[in-house]
Amino acid sequence: MSLVARHLEENGIPTVIIGAARDIVEHCGVSRFVFVDFPLGSPCGEPFDSEMQSGTVGAALDLLEAATAPRTTVTMPLTWSKGEGWKDTVFTAEQPFLSENQVKNWEARKQRYRDQKTQ
Repeated sequence: MSLVARHLEENGIPTVIIGAARDIVEHCGVSRFVFVDFPLGSPCGEPFDSEMQSGTVGAALDLLEAATAPRTTVTMPLTWSKGEGWKDTVFTAEQPFLSENQVKNWEARKQRYRDQKTQ
């Protein structure tokens, strides 16, 4: 995504990246970046927390409007409600931030997507 943002910026389209992999995103040199220290796949906030997600998107829009220098990073002052144990499972198949029912729904959606791709 970061490289796409750079390409768009080079062609006159302003962008803001919302992400969690700070080292990677900043290394790519994006113009505007909202950093959220959350698990990959949840850059806007915790699942089903629309208030948190709206706040993150709002911060991105504010940054788009207010940034005055290139490579501007804003760090969201948010914490994952279940602690930082998710960092221990970053490279595993576990989804520790989802309930058992939410994991089943997530797996079902993934399977529907796989089925659609094969058709």
